Amino acid sequence: MLTRPAQTEFLMNTNALDSNKPVSGRPELRMKPSFITQILFFGILIAGIVFTAISLNNDVSDTGTSTTTWLPFLLLGVALLIALGFEFVNGFHDTANAVATVIYTHSLPANFAVVWSGVFNFLGVMASSGAVAFGIISLLPVELILQVGSAAGFAMVFSLLIAAIIWNLGTWFLGLPASSSHTLIGSIIGVGVANALMHGRDGTSGVDWSQASKVGYSLLFSPLIGFIAAALVLLALRTIVKNRELFREPKGNKPPPAWIRGILILTCTGVSFAHGSNDGQKGMGLIMLILVGTVPMAYALNRAMPVDQAVQFAAVAQVTQASLQNTAPGAAPAEPLETLSTYIRTKKATSELLPALAAVTGNIGEQVKGYGSLSKVPADAVANVRNDMYLTSEAIRLIDKNPAAVPLDADTRANLMAFKQEIDKATKFIPLWVKVAVAIALGLGTMVGWKRIVITVGERIGKTHLTYAQGASAETVAMLTIGAADLYGLPVSTTQVLSSGVAGTMAANRSGLQMATIRNLLMAWVLTLPMAMLLSGSIYWLFSQFI
Repeated sequence: MLTRPAQTEFLMNTNALDSNKPVSGRPELRMKPSFITQILFFGILIAGIVFTAISLNNDVSDTGTSTTTWLPFLLLGVALLIALGFEFVNGFHDTANAVATVIYTHSLPANFAVVWSGVFNFLGVMASSGAVAFGIISLLPVELILQVGSAAGFAMVFSLLIAAIIWNLGTWFLGLPASSSHTLIGSIIGVGVANALMHGRDGTSGVDWSQASKVGYSLLFSPLIGFIAAALVLLALRTIVKNRELFREPKGNKPPPAWIRGILILTCTGVSFAHGSNDGQKGMGLIMLILVGTVPMAYALNRAMPVDQAVQFAAVAQVTQASLQNTAPGAAPAEPLETLSTYIRTKKATSELLPALAAVTGNIGEQVKGYGSLSKVPADAVANVRNDMYLTSEAIRLIDKNPAAVPLDADTRANLMAFKQEIDKATKFIPLWVKVAVAIALGLGTMVGWKRIVITVGERIGKTHLTYAQGASAETVAMLTIGAADLYGLPVSTTQVLSSGVAGTMAANRSGLQMATIRNLLMAWVLTLPMAMLLSGSIYWLFSQFI
């Protein structure tokens, strides 16, 4: 991927970093963590593993179920390790988004900066709502989600996570800040395409192309947004701030003035927290999918839902069914679940859609009413009840997303959304231990292996050392961009925004750009989606032959 001159330059930088000779203009990056820090690191890691194992065992024991084989728990353990491994790699791969600017402007010492970032990544995960966690699942092929506990379901989860880890490790090794979010989405699309082709369908039928197009636009516009916005912020600072020292290379290890140092630390904190709250949820969603497939009795339905809420659930289902029947009074198809599944896969509404939705809605309500509580749903019925709820929730989501394709009156639409909220309460929940496990994996990952990409952002994009104003401009744009992306649900890459933002400030400051690095960054960004798709699709096909 790297050109030969860039490879040579990368190796020179790495050798300089590993040598005992200080490099002029570079912050101190060779400090090893203290013995106490290492003890704390491994202590937290072990405590997280023990807490996860105990919590998982308690949840399974509380259901009163037993198993005659150890295979499901072996698969569960392997799947959890891979999912948490993805979050760990995600942590050190994306650390540069937050810490590169504070390190290269000498606002914070390197080791303190990565620990600070790790803490706020942890807090970001713990403070997250979980909404993004289940959004990533909706991109997966519907038939694999309904059979996630099957061989094909495990092949899906393993392949997309392993593909994402491989690409992240590869770009990290080369010091290239690629987007972990786009890598994961590409892996999901690859599984969808492979699954469709393996079942004799057109490969495009296994892909949510609306989401794929959003990612494509993001790959195109993220670098432009970062480059232009950061350059404009820097030019605005030049006009407003008269202290020329802010626009020159730092002298030695001198930190910036207090106010701009505060901005740099604030934006580092904000990006770290936002990264945790967003990227951490992707791992949560996949872990919940794994748990539903391996121990559905404990995790397929929210067993903690109170009895009075179950009564409300059944009442809302009854009202929604009546509303749908008034809107579309035709007879329900013989296989209403298959009708919903086909609609979710193809996104094409037929005259049978609303009668099928009415029939499934009524059936779900009757089941919940009959059992009296989700905790009383018998083991052999849990998977079916959850699958019915999943298909109904996804169908309602797509109907709401495309109102022109399925016209409804205001009352019916409101009833549908109210019922979807009840379904989501019953199925879209995240146990505390899952949040803690992901938070620890992401937080600790942030503190490991950060140097390669931090050096690329800090030294190899521009021809001069990063100035105080350049660091503040690029990091501020990155923080505001990821905040806006979270607010509007856009898959914008903070990694691309920050890297291109640094390039924009270099251009605006007339510092010059290292074009070999810029070319390699652009190549990595362009290749992320297709390579992740190819990797995951190939691994999924391979696993499907043996699992």
